[in-house]
Formats: sequence, structure tokens, C-alpha cells
Amino acid sequence: MQTQTPSLNTILQISAIAFSLASFSLPVHAATAEDLNRDAQQTLQTLYKTNSAAESLSKKAKATLVFPKIIKAGLVFGGSYGEGVLLKSMQAPSYYNSVSASWGWQAGAESYGYVVFLMSDKAVRYLADTQGWEIGVGPSVVVVNEGMAKNLSSSTLKDDAYAFILDQQGLMVSLSIEGTKITPIKR
Repeated sequence: MQTQTPSLNTILQISAIAFSLASFSLPVHAATAEDLNRDAQQTLQTLYKTNSAAESLSKKAKATLVFPKIIKAGLVFGGSYGEGVLLKSMQAPSYYNSVSASWGWQAGAESYGYVVFLMSDKAVRYLADTQGWEIGVGPSVVVVNEGMAKNLSSSTLKDDAYAFILDQQGLMVSLSIEGTKITPIKR
């Protein structure tokens, strides 16, 4: 008896169906400006309690982009979505979404938050002028891990932006913010 191998088209269809079903189980609602502001402040406080380098960076940053909760899911095809706040001193907050899509060997779902400290006027202008910023294109972004955070000082701060990922929950093989598109939204 000969077994039949599923075609690539069949695998892709099954993956799309599974991803669609998984996305229905995720709570999706548009957050209000008040919700985003509150969640952003809580996220920053959590980050500062667990990482003193982040708090030091915040004092030197020109602006801070906070995404309290990103939901990521995938089965061959994947995607992520979340909403956040851009905080600049003495200015009203502005709001952004974070969206990414990927494809490859992946399976699972997770949630996490991330904070990007924009260290230069160039990075802040780029975010405003482009009406959408794809991380990995434009100003350089360094994702800070625990080991690197211990070595950050005013003499080592040379990049345009530093990102911290926090509150990772769930199971996904890898996590990267490269290729994430950040776009302004109205709230």
C-alpha cells in the first residue's frame, strides 16, 4: 500500500485554517487612549523594577515607545499585533500599532510587551516623518538582553534606539521584533 504525501497547497491551507482558528481565541478589542496610557505606565514600572539599565536609558531618551501587549501566533504562517503609546516629555502621547507577519517553520502562540527608547532626534523624526517604521530599516535598533544591559553606560550608548522585550508568556520557538511595522493610529 502506497501512502500519499500531502501537497504544499494542502499544507498551506491547513496552516491558514489553524492560524485563523487560533486567532479567534485571542481577545481582540481596540484599547482606549486611557487604557493604553495606563498599561504603558504599568509596563514601564515593571521594566524599571526588573532592569535598572532601562530606567537609566529612559532619562536620556528623546522619546519612549511602549507596547504593553503584543499577541503573536503562528503555524507556518504567523503574525503579531499590539497597540502602544509614544511618550515624549511635555507633549501629549501619540498612539501606534505594531504589526508583523512571518512564514517558516513556526508553531505556537505567545504574548509579550516591548519598550523602545529613542535616543536621538533623528530616530524621533524618522518615526514621525515616515508615518510607519519597519524595525530593521531606518534608525538602528538594538534589542537589549540581560547581559548587554549590565554593560550599558553613557559612553557605550551609540545607537539610535534600544528595545527591551518583557513579560513573554506562551510558547513560540523564537522571538524577534525585526521586520515589525510600527504605524500611527488615532485614539
